[in-house]
Amino acid sequence: MGDQDAPHEWIGFGFLHRHFLWLLIGAYAAAAIAPGAGCWLANLTETGHVGGYSVRISAPALMLASLLFAAGFAVRGDHLRGVFRSPLPLAAGLFASVAVPVLVLMAVAPVLLLWHDPVEARDLLVGLAVVAAMSVAGSSAGWSRAADGDCALSLGLVLLFTALSPLTTPRSFGTVGALAPSDAGEVLNHLAGAGGASAFVVLWVVFPTGLGLICRWVIGGNRADAAGPHVKQVTSVILLVLCYANASTCLPRVVVDPDWDFLALIAAAAVVMCATAFSTGFLTAKFVRADPARRAALVFGVGMANNGAGLALAAGALAGCPLALLPVVAVNLTQHLIAGYADARLRKV
Repeated sequence: MGDQDAPHEWIGFGFLHRHFLWLLIGAYAAAAIAPGAGCWLANLTETGHVGGYSVRISAPALMLASLLFAAGFAVRGDHLRGVFRSPLPLAAGLFASVAVPVLVLMAVAPVLLLWHDPVEARDLLVGLAVVAAMSVAGSSAGWSRAADGDCALSLGLVLLFTALSPLTTPRSFGTVGALAPSDAGEVLNHLAGAGGASAFVVLWVVFPTGLGLICRWVIGGNRADAAGPHVKQVTSVILLVLCYANASTCLPRVVVDPDWDFLALIAAAAVVMCATAFSTGFLTAKFVRADPARRAALVFGVGMANNGAGLALAAGALAGCPLALLPVVAVNLTQHLIAGYADARLRKV
C-alpha cells in the first residue's frame, strides 16, 4: 500500500476504533450541551402493525436493529462452527452473564430503600435492571479480538445470549422486580409482562441478528468480509448517534440542575456493576482453567452488556421513569473504561 493510501486507511478504518472512547464521551457532551437534534431523533416514532400486533417503531430502535444486523453479518462460518467446540467455557460464561448482574441487583435493591428520595431510588434501580437484563454486547467481540481472544467463544456468547434473550430478559426483570421496592417492582414487573420487553428483544435484537446471518450466507463469506471494514465504520457512527440521541433526553436536565448526591450514587453504582461483571469474567476463566485466548473472550463477554439495546428499550418503555436512562448512560461509559483497563491487564498476564 502506498503512502498516499495510508491517511485514508487511518481515517476510514482505524480512527473510530482507536478513539471510540473519546468519541463516546464527546457524544455524551454534545447530548448535554446541544440536545436538539438528539431529542428530535429520540422522539421520531411511528406505530405500525406486524402480524396483527401494534408495534412502536422508533429511530433508536431502527438504529439498534442495524447494529445487530451488522453483528450477525460479520459472523464468519468457521467461527460459527467452532462455537460449541468449547462447551464448558461457553456454558460458564453464559451462566455468569445471565445470573451475576441479577444477583448484584437483588442485593442492592433492599439497600436503596434507605435512599432519601424514593423516585431517584426507583429510577436508578430500573435503569440498572435494564442493563442487567440485556444480552452480551457485540462490542465485546471486538475488544476480545484486539486482545487476541478466542473469536468463536466471543461470538458464541453474543449469539447464544441473543437467541435466549426473549426468555432471559423478562425473567431478569421479574426476578429483580419481586425484590425491589414497590414503585420499582411495579415498573419492572410491567416490563416483564405487558410492558413488551420480550417482544422488543425479538423484533429489534433477535430478528435483525438472524437476518444478518442469513444475508451473509446469501452473498457469500468473501464478499461479506470485503465489506466488513466499511460496515464496521458505519456501525460505529450509528452507535455514537444512538448514544447521543438517547442521552439527549436526560443529560440536559442534569447540566441545568445537577443533583450531585444522586449523580455520585449513579457513578458508584455503575462502577460496582461493571467492576463486578469484569471480575466475574476473570473468575469464570479461572474456574474453567481457560487458556489466554479463552480468558480474554470470557472477560469481555461476561463484562460487557448490550447497552445500545438497553438505551433503546429504556427510551421507548420508561417514559414514566425520566431518570432511568442515566444509569444506562453511566454503565455504557464505565464499561468501556474498565474494558480498557482489562485489556491492559490481559496483555500483562
